[in-house]
Amino acid sequence: MVVRRAGAGRADASRWADAVGLMAGYALDALLGDPRRLHPVAGYGRMAAALERRTYAPTVDAGTRYAATAVGLPVLAAVVASALTRRRPVARAALTAAATWAVLGGTSLRREATAMADSLGSGDLDAARRRLPNLCGRDPSNLDTAGLARATVESVAENTSDAVVAPLVWGALAGLPGLVGYRAVNTLDAMVGHRSPRYERFGTAAARADDLANLAPSRLTALLTAAAAPTVDGSVVRALWTWFRDGRRHPSPNAGQCEAAMAGALGVRLGGTNVYFGRSEERPTLGAGRSPDPADIRRAAHLSATVGAAALAICVGRVLTRPRRRSRTRR
Repeated sequence: MVVRRAGAGRADASRWADAVGLMAGYALDALLGDPRRLHPVAGYGRMAAALERRTYAPTVDAGTRYAATAVGLPVLAAVVASALTRRRPVARAALTAAATWAVLGGTSLRREATAMADSLGSGDLDAARRRLPNLCGRDPSNLDTAGLARATVESVAENTSDAVVAPLVWGALAGLPGLVGYRAVNTLDAMVGHRSPRYERFGTAAARADDLANLAPSRLTALLTAAAAPTVDGSVVRALWTWFRDGRRHPSPNAGQCEAAMAGALGVRLGGTNVYFGRSEERPTLGAGRSPDPADIRRAAHLSATVGAAALAICVGRVLTRPRRRSRTRR
């Protein structure tokens, strides 16, 4: 007679707790958006900035040690919390839900994009320019309606991966440590990963870690964007073709995947000159359509929501079907 040990039951409970936590966290983000006060990611950013002030040196080695410490400590805490709640499914689900809510940003992204569309639609360029820094780091002072619309659509495309799909993927693959670790890596990249005299070498490790963490999620985002194109009167074939043709032309190994698929799904043309407060970059053309307009921002936001829901379904399915650890039996 084979008797299954209690470990198998605990594994099932953990899987369900992780799945419920992901869904609950996603629902909290959909209902509430980002926490307005005491946002954990903002708190992490302040701690990472304090650590940078103590450890900064203009070398790759210093940046690598900084990134390892700034990511390793919260991941270690998440590993401990995950272990402590392995036999407490309710606590585990609640903790996963809270972490998922904290690391997701899809609802706030869509709200900002919709507000931008409202400002542009009413012809209030001053309001639209003031709002752009909530979406991306470009200098909005000289952007017209077309430039602001393009910047917004590109931001929605890229951040659908960074703020929605990637956290869910890492949560599905690695549970609470995956959620925490991904957000730590992505936050460090935003802080020190950009090219500047200060971070040219120090930020290399953070930037490379973010590239690796987003490698698979960005391509899943592009695939789901193409698949969902008909929900915004777009073409799956055109989105796939634009993605395959233009996705690798972008200097970022990941952002170009999402932006190219979005350009094809909406039937618009992205790319061009971007100005970042004194620094100008020329981005390749993605897509072969017209320039985006305020209506395309709304379509991009709708597409982002559809992609997020599809990613959630895939990731929850992955959690519920992940292999069990072998449990010992007795006869």
